[in-house]
Amino acid sequence: MLFSRKILIWYGQNKRTLPWRRTRNPYKIWLSEIMLQQTRVAQGTPYYLKFISAFPTVQDLAAASEEKVLKLWQGLGYYSRARNLHATAKMVVDNYGGEFPNNYQELLKLKGVGDYTASAIASICFDEPQAVVDGNVYRVLSRYFGVVTPINSTTGIKYFKKLANEVMDVENIRDYNQGIMEFGAIQCTPKKPNCLFCPLSESCIALKDGKTDTLPVKLKKTKVRNRYFNYLVPIFSSEKGEKSTVLKQRKGKGIWQNLWEFPLLETEKEVDINYIEKGYNKILEGNTSGRISQFDSTPIVHKLSHQHLNTKFWIIETDEVLSKGIPVANLDKHPVPVLIADFIKAFKF
Repeated sequence: MLFSRKILIWYGQNKRTLPWRRTRNPYKIWLSEIMLQQTRVAQGTPYYLKFISAFPTVQDLAAASEEKVLKLWQGLGYYSRARNLHATAKMVVDNYGGEFPNNYQELLKLKGVGDYTASAIASICFDEPQAVVDGNVYRVLSRYFGVVTPINSTTGIKYFKKLANEVMDVENIRDYNQGIMEFGAIQCTPKKPNCLFCPLSESCIALKDGKTDTLPVKLKKTKVRNRYFNYLVPIFSSEKGEKSTVLKQRKGKGIWQNLWEFPLLETEKEVDINYIEKGYNKILEGNTSGRISQFDSTPIVHKLSHQHLNTKFWIIETDEVLSKGIPVANLDKHPVPVLIADFIKAFKF
């Protein structure tokens, strides 16, 4: 029996009930695909439902403020996805009359849409025979066919795309593409794949050669960079007991662009309270004096894909009115990185 036929039979028997599988609406499929990049289905599904509720159409998303989009995205990570999502919605409304392109080549012109996303939308919504290649598909193809070419090499990317196109089911491309991704997600998993009850086991080269633990091959990641973040958290309490603090919006092209955070002092290494006492006024842009204390006894290590943020939060209790202060009660109105959100929740002002 053909590889693709086995995938389709397995999918018919094992597919999960997911909200975006009940539609061919390209807006909803696009939204789900962008959200599920580098995100588990269990984590991404609640965000998908929140976005569909807040922005039922691409016109609603395009008309929203970036701050609202980022706030709803908060906690999902890789925030460039949210900014691209917003930009693409505007592009669809302005350049395509609010209708998503109905073919692979036109979809590629949208911001943040690459080969995988264009292939997924074209095949799932419009039955165009374009093979999807994501992490799950790389794993299934690499193991089944015994391919040792690194999946993140230039050669590997081209080879696996060609292979995926050769083995896909053209007549049932919508179900086949969803099926092979689902197969990689819940059957041919990264660790402890269910080989005992696998319909592909009889002809899987990785299983035959004992290489399920070593395939697919991936080139080593970029060296992780250590950064040292010191967040200054000024707190002013009025006579009525109302508290205020300061948030600043991150600019530039680095991490967390346009998200909000407490005033930041980045250093080359871990520093102590004496260092903070000497430099915090410059960061706060004023002559704020106060009592300084460290929130945690040890740095909080926040791990991103290519950098580790060794973070300390320094509490500065002051008797001076904060010139750019915002009410603590309004903190939840600002989109912030999960690192900041976790601190706000733990500190409880």
